[in-house]
Amino acid sequence: MKSTIVIGHKNPDTDSICSAICYAELKSKMTGEEYVPCRAGELNSETQFVLEHFGVDVPELVESLEPTISDVQFRETGGIDPQISLKRAWEHMHDHDTQTVPILTKRGKIKGILTYGDQARFYMEDQGSNALSKAKTPYGNIADTLQGEIVVGDPDACFSKGKVVVAAANPDVMEEYIEENDLVLLGNRYESQLCAIELKAGCIVIGLGAKVSRTIKKIAEESGCTVIVSPLDTYTCAKLINQAVPVKHIMRKDNIITFDQNELVADVKSAVAKHRIRYFPILDDDNHYLGMISQRNLLNVERQKVILVDHNEKGQAVDGIRSSEVIEVIDHHRIDSIETMNPIYFRNQPLGCTATIIAMMYNENNQSISPTIAGLLCSAIISDTLMFRSPTCTPIDESVARQLAQTAGIDIEKYATAMFNAGSKLGRKTADEIFHIDCKQFKAEGTSLTISQVTSVSAKELEKVKTKMLPYMENLLPNSGMDMLFIMLTNIIEESTELLFVGANTKSVVQLAFDAEPSESSVVLKGVVSRKKQVIAPLINAIETL
Repeated sequence: MKSTIVIGHKNPDTDSICSAICYAELKSKMTGEEYVPCRAGELNSETQFVLEHFGVDVPELVESLEPTISDVQFRETGGIDPQISLKRAWEHMHDHDTQTVPILTKRGKIKGILTYGDQARFYMEDQGSNALSKAKTPYGNIADTLQGEIVVGDPDACFSKGKVVVAAANPDVMEEYIEENDLVLLGNRYESQLCAIELKAGCIVIGLGAKVSRTIKKIAEESGCTVIVSPLDTYTCAKLINQAVPVKHIMRKDNIITFDQNELVADVKSAVAKHRIRYFPILDDDNHYLGMISQRNLLNVERQKVILVDHNEKGQAVDGIRSSEVIEVIDHHRIDSIETMNPIYFRNQPLGCTATIIAMMYNENNQSISPTIAGLLCSAIISDTLMFRSPTCTPIDESVARQLAQTAGIDIEKYATAMFNAGSKLGRKTADEIFHIDCKQFKAEGTSLTISQVTSVSAKELEKVKTKMLPYMENLLPNSGMDMLFIMLTNIIEESTELLFVGANTKSVVQLAFDAEPSESSVVLKGVVSRKKQVIAPLINAIETL
């Protein structure tokens, strides 16, 4: 069974990452099952500082939850060697209840494909008496197919010249149709055996389990003639001998359709529907064979179980969320558009941070909080509430954070200053990096907008950011798929935000939303530090009003 993913929103902030890590740990402790914290984007500098400070590994990056072939229960049937006989290939396919088998190199790579249909065509079509020599059939295959043994000759040597002849006539007639290098099926008559060898046959097959005299063995060895003894009668030998042909002779080796284990199921379904083939080989990243997949397998995809933290909006969720099974949501934002197939555990509280909710859940379930987990949860609360300055911050957030700080052994004020300083080194970042540090997308009345936010304790740093962000946003807008772009330049110390904006009607929207007189592309909003509580709702209301 797959582990369950715990993941936050795209462009993750400290709350998104820390909540995923801590809630995955809580669920694992409570259930004994595996819950894995993941992230839906790159970390910002602040979050990197937090994880490094507490010695916590960066969660695994998940770019999409769209199911891949590795999520499908495909058949792990083994492949076969190119030299194996058709008889053994048929038995292999029967034993594994498969109609298609891959032919593999010694390194496990696909050399060809063999199906029941390929074998049927070979048997039904007139192959002629030289079919074995055309296929360069190993003598070992011939002996195995005829349930016999090689008494003279090399099992690895091949029958590569001549035809198959049944010696039913007298020796004096045999020389009329036996030629050099032929493979001759005959009985226990000494004269016939000797005649075939003298006619320079490449191999003689003696049926009915007849004993071979020392003289025949010696003469055959001196003449370079392979001798095979079979317990079968001559008719049966003649009927079965073409089954000794190695599979490489009839396998299909051109235009073989294979799929990589990391290919999306949707793409594979589309490709498979265009071909009347039952099974397709699956390869790993190094093109080694893993197994076979059928159209039926593609109908039984195991959906990835997911717990969402710090968001419940489809637009903010990791790509492919609709292909997964959301089983829980832990959030402190407005309820939006995530849809589920079944009832789920959904916890949404009007608090300043998701980490506050998770800390409460530890206590509610009588689970101890380690200093490391306490440090992560406290960091998330400090970040989301801007060290309790945000209007979204509640007394519960501050109380929980101070308790966690004691457990983690940190001084909140000193630690918060260091954390914010680490996260606000904006001068080293490009405009694109700054804009995507913490940006979220929204829709209102058919209007798409992105609202980004960066925070700093330095007014000078924010002023420098402003000079490069407006030109960047103007260039970004035409190809962004958005109608409006906003970025909040938030000064934590002064508890104010300068809101920059580009896009049609944005000035009118901002003027209506904040009852302020903006310049052409910015407005200073005193006392505004929270995107969720002080910016999103007014902007959306203004858009819906205009």
